[in-house]
Amino acid sequence: MFLSRLGHGLAAGAARVTALNAITYLDMAVRSRPSSGSPSQAVERLARKAGVEIPGEGDDRGNRLAGLGPLAGIVTGAAVGVAAAFAWPVLDRVPAPAAVTLLGILAMAGSDGPLVALGITAPRDWAAADWASDIAPHLGYGAVAYAALSVLEA
Repeated sequence: MFLSRLGHGLAAGAARVTALNAITYLDMAVRSRPSSGSPSQAVERLARKAGVEIPGEGDDRGNRLAGLGPLAGIVTGAAVGVAAAFAWPVLDRVPAPAAVTLLGILAMAGSDGPLVALGITAPRDWAAADWASDIAPHLGYGAVAYAALSVLEA
C-alpha cells in the first residue's frame, strides 16, 4: 500500500510538474516575459545558509544555478504529489473544484513560501499580472493532480 501510494504520487507529480511548466512556458511565449530568476536565487541562498558552495565562477556557476533552480521546483512538485497521493482518501471525498483549488494552493505555497521566507519576493508587492502568472500554472497543477490521482487511485 505504501509503495503503491508513493508510486502514484510520483507518477502524478511528474504529470503535474509537466502541466505547470507547460502553462508557465506558454505564458512566457504569449506575453514575451522572461523566465524567473527566483528559483536560482533560492538555491543560491539556501546553499549559502547551509554552508555549501555552488562550484564554478561566472557563467559556469550561473549555468549550474539555472539548472538547480528548476530541479528544486521539480522536487517540490513531486513532494506535493506524494503528499496528495497519501491524502487521496480524504481528497476523493471533497468536491473536485475544491480539491483542485486546494492542490493548486499547496503547490503554490510549496514554491512561493520558501521564496518569501528567503526574502526573494514579497507577494504584497506583486502586480495583477504577477499574480496571474503564478496562480494559473498552480491551478493547472491542481487540475492535473486531481485528474491523475483520480485515474491512478480508481
